[in-house]
Amino acid sequence: MRKYVWIALVALAACRGETSVEKPVSSVERGKHLTLVSGCNDCHTPWKMGENGPHPDFTRELSGHPADVHLPPPPELPPGPWITSIAATNTAYAGPWGVSFTANLTPDPETGIGTWSKQNFIDTIRNGRHLGAGRPLLPPMPAAMYAHYPDEDLGAIYDYLRTLPPIKNQVPAPLPPKLAAR
Repeated sequence: MRKYVWIALVALAACRGETSVEKPVSSVERGKHLTLVSGCNDCHTPWKMGENGPHPDFTRELSGHPADVHLPPPPELPPGPWITSIAATNTAYAGPWGVSFTANLTPDPETGIGTWSKQNFIDTIRNGRHLGAGRPLLPPMPAAMYAHYPDEDLGAIYDYLRTLPPIKNQVPAPLPPKLAAR
């Protein structure tokens, strides 16, 4: 029966002038695509220096700010419209909110999202708060923009993140502005 349904879909597509019928994409494949095009690796994958300059270290993909990288206080910003300083790892950001460190998105149960449910993940992005109800997600996390993703897409991102190798990496807690200036 499925064979005939597929043939009918191809015939219908041909009648509409389409040249192919796309195969359905799995939730994990969709999540991987969304993670890549949404720029998750830009901040959550630590950068390292290479012969052509800094680039993401995919051996630590989406593991957040490296626990072994201890930063000095952020530099004073010059006068003007500047509001942020960024660590060379591209995983720590300082601004009027203090210092934020990108989270470990791997499924490590102790330091990542390994104990989170899909609903925890969706609520975190949807509400802009850790585990959906905790502390606010801090800049540069574009949670207000990502909150517009439908639950199906956020669930697909979660499904993809669950397929990553777990990386034990305890990211530091954010620093409030007073502590960040010490």
